[in-house]
Amino acid sequence: MNTIKIALGILFRIMDSLILVRVLLSFFPTLQSSRISYFIYQMTEPILAPCRAILDKLGLGMGMIDFSPILAFILLYILQNLVYIL
Repeated sequence: MNTIKIALGILFRIMDSLILVRVLLSFFPTLQSSRISYFIYQMTEPILAPCRAILDKLGLGMGMIDFSPILAFILLYILQNLVYIL
């Protein structure tokens, strides 16, 4: 059971890092067409798309700033803490 917790902890850290890199890539439009960017977008979109949908339902998805990474960080943090508690 401890091995599963460690593996999930590593997975959460990887996802946090990928989301952070995706946020940073949004500031450099010329880098968004690379293969690495495509990989990062493919890995993070399953997490960010539902977060965007939640924010849209709450009326917070408007404007030029995408708050879905912030919500994703919060949700990943909560999930990580739940894994460590159980």
